[in-house]
Amino acid sequence: MSQPETTAPQPDTAAEATAHRADATATATTPQPAAPTGRRGRTFALLGSELALVFRRHRTWAMLGALALVPVLIAIAVRLTTDGDDGGPAFLGDITNNGLFVVFTALTVSIPLFLPLTVGVVSGDTVAGEASHGTIRYLLVAPTGRLRFILVKYVGAVAFCLAATLLVVLVGALVGALLFPIGPVTLLSGTQVDGWSYAGRAVLLALYVTLSMLGLAAIGLFASTLTTVPVGAMATTVVLAGVSQVLDQLPQLDWLHPFLFSHLWLGFGDLLRDPIAFDSFGSNALLQLGYVAVFGALAYGRFATKDVLS
Repeated sequence: MSQPETTAPQPDTAAEATAHRADATATATTPQPAAPTGRRGRTFALLGSELALVFRRHRTWAMLGALALVPVLIAIAVRLTTDGDDGGPAFLGDITNNGLFVVFTALTVSIPLFLPLTVGVVSGDTVAGEASHGTIRYLLVAPTGRLRFILVKYVGAVAFCLAATLLVVLVGALVGALLFPIGPVTLLSGTQVDGWSYAGRAVLLALYVTLSMLGLAAIGLFASTLTTVPVGAMATTVVLAGVSQVLDQLPQLDWLHPFLFSHLWLGFGDLLRDPIAFDSFGSNALLQLGYVAVFGALAYGRFATKDVLS
């Protein structure tokens, strides 16, 4: 006796068959989500790795600690040696009247030497540090790409500039509040503002000083592509910062002053006037971005044509 043949169930109607074919076609043509290991993912991964590398080093924390000591030492020195009624330098009198002015004084003291020194160390180590450790070719094989490598290294240096400046501002405000009275702040124009308004201006101060370091960081990046010895690039960057400031003090070179990357470093005083004047902010931005464009292009040109053997 023959067994009944078993067959796969067929669609009952032509409409059902059409629906099945449509579903299969839609499944085949629907784009699948991209894997997270695409170009953008590699860029963010590389940037995160660079930021971790910068801020994980003991040297970075030592430099940040030294910068944090600047407002602390200023505030303690003023507290121990100034009466507040004995008449003294304008900054010292402002601090004794209101501790929030420690921020402005600390930035004024830090920007000629301490900030350029630390920025020179970090930016000078960007490429030369990788070369000295023999890790550049492994990063490029990843693949990373030389342009992306240069951009990520520069962003890491800029992140340090911002962190260092914000640290000076925050520590200055904190130690000033602990050692001196806090109240309405008298601006350089003679107008008084409350503490919250001054806090907003303090953030602008930090952004201005960070902006001022962009050109120096680009110079350090370029110097770092010229050598495999980080100390050489660091020293070159720091020396150039000092040379620029010395040239800026020579009246015989008035024609050169507007083109020096340090010329407007101390122009942030305009942010403590009422109303706020952004002229120096804009001029400084154009000056620093010019240095970033020139030395960034030089750094990429040098690195793009360089034989990476380390």
